[in-house]
Amino acid sequence: MTNCKIVERAPTPDEYRNLCVSVGWESVMNFEVAQKAIENSLFAVVARKDDQTVGMGRIIGDGAIFYYVQDIAVSPKYQKRGIGTKILDTLMDYIKTHAPEKAFVGLFAAEGTVPFYEQYGFKDYSPSMTGIFRVTPI
Repeated sequence: MTNCKIVERAPTPDEYRNLCVSVGWESVMNFEVAQKAIENSLFAVVARKDDQTVGMGRIIGDGAIFYYVQDIAVSPKYQKRGIGTKILDTLMDYIKTHAPEKAFVGLFAAEGTVPFYEQYGFKDYSPSMTGIFRVTPI
């Protein structure tokens, strides 16, 4: 496991952009409004290694019934070293402390990452429940 420090703070807009671009999300992100999105997080962390931000993760939602794990990203150079696990452990600790009984905790998993999230109790509820979404413009 890479020696990195998890810091409980939101990424800066530049850190957010750099990490999103590093993992190939630039075509689906509107960086013009990212600052507002980051500010509206319920909780956020960054992973720091050698004075550099190499990962991030956020929790968004209403802080009562719905919580979503969002934007877990680790720079490709630092992937497969346990940093994503440290990030998600910290986010899940926040949920355990702050979410009331029967809160809904959701996320969208990138291709190939479902087994990682299943370790934390996330599961696919289809066909009884299917997550659907759309991207604007409408």
